Amino acid sequence: MMVMFNALPFLWQGLLVTLQVSAVVVTVALLLGVLFGTALTYAPRWLAWPVRGYSDIVRGLPLITLIFFVYYALPALGLNVSGWWAATGALTAFETAHVAEVTRGALQSIHPGQTDAGRAIGLTFSQRMRYVIFAQALRRFLPPWINTVVDTVKGSALISLVGIVDLMLAVQQVIGRTFEPLPLYVLGALMYFAINYTLSQVSRRLEARFAYVRE
Repeated sequence: MMVMFNALPFLWQGLLVTLQVSAVVVTVALLLGVLFGTALTYAPRWLAWPVRGYSDIVRGLPLITLIFFVYYALPALGLNVSGWWAATGALTAFETAHVAEVTRGALQSIHPGQTDAGRAIGLTFSQRMRYVIFAQALRRFLPPWINTVVDTVKGSALISLVGIVDLMLAVQQVIGRTFEPLPLYVLGALMYFAINYTLSQVSRRLEARFAYVRE
């Protein structure tokens, strides 16, 4: 127990890095994923096909492979970026592809008659998307999107493989000094669980808030 208590300040620093990386990835992946998912659903083929290719390729790769590819490929191309940005960029690319598919599924679940009704009353495309399609697709988008957020937090543990001192690497470094793996891994697991359990509770509240139509 004393080992866990003494390790808390160092693990807290690693936890802050984990939260920082996760926040950046979730925010950027949400913006790009919604944009790409909308393109998959409504864009012309010449624009939708490259997005489809990106989504299929990235989702078909293990996250660890993508992290190592970006980490080593960018310097080979003459782009010298820090390990933090390389790992965060790879994780963002991975999550963006998943959010794009979540968005596509949510948008395509809306009956085409809703779009036709919006067009019939004179709404522009942007107005139909804002007031008709997105308004209904939101409650179908939230549950799987929250799952991608949880996956982001768990997947962020892999950035430790490129030397980023996140929560996982902080745990391993403390173990290297104390030779007490079990209590420290338990403490790290509890910290990850606390984050993801909080996200799950937020998800339930959001679903209840936006589930204004019962099927």
